[in-house]
Amino acid sequence: MSTDQRKVAIVTGASRGIGAAIAQRLGQDGFSVIVNYAGDSATAEALAKQIKECGHRAFAFKADVSDTDAVKKMFDTVVSEFGFVDVVVNNAGIMELSKIAETTDESFDRQVAVNLKGTFNPLREAARRVRDGGRIINFSSSVVGLLPPTYAVYASIKAAIETMTKILAKELRGRNITVNTVAPGPTATQLFLKDKPQKVIDEFTKLAPLERLGRPEDIAGVVSFLAGPDGGWVNGQTLRANGGIV
Repeated sequence: MSTDQRKVAIVTGASRGIGAAIAQRLGQDGFSVIVNYAGDSATAEALAKQIKECGHRAFAFKADVSDTDAVKKMFDTVVSEFGFVDVVVNNAGIMELSKIAETTDESFDRQVAVNLKGTFNPLREAARRVRDGGRIINFSSSVVGLLPPTYAVYASIKAAIETMTKILAKELRGRNITVNTVAPGPTATQLFLKDKPQKVIDEFTKLAPLERLGRPEDIAGVVSFLAGPDGGWVNGQTLRANGGIV
């Protein structure tokens, strides 16, 4: 890493899917992008290389967002190398679906660790480290409005993230930092498509009046808006980017 005058963005869970699309878009928008990942270094490094080959700046950084010390180290490193952080996008997450009666302790704890604490840890560091005028963007899901069976744990955690967003927006009064949440609907990513029969995918596809699944690029465009100058008057909000399903 080396310093320059570009704004700096950290995107968690950025090695694939929506996170990768966000990292690519923010690179196009002129940010130096930290591609955070937890496990697959080859995919993250390949994405960072791809972004750099397009003339933008990107660096892969391994940190498990559920690990407080790992997240702190990531922010320490970025601030040490660049001097500041301007944008933090809390995208990392997992999805494990089951009826409440059939949910194991292990699954519940895993989702709380990755999806809730894994948002809280970077959110806490962002509140301390993002420089004045910056942007913090969390991720929820439109299942908070749809409330489908088997999504109880996942949707409950996402609702908690929406609540933290609104509270942090108020806590950062006076610093000109916006805090918002993006809540995608069904989006054609590996996370969403995994283990779903084609019949179920087809049903989700028809839910929206626009009659298609979202694309990662659709969600990246919303993040780009919130991270850029035109999004400066949107604060403490949840933007449901879902094609109109709820």
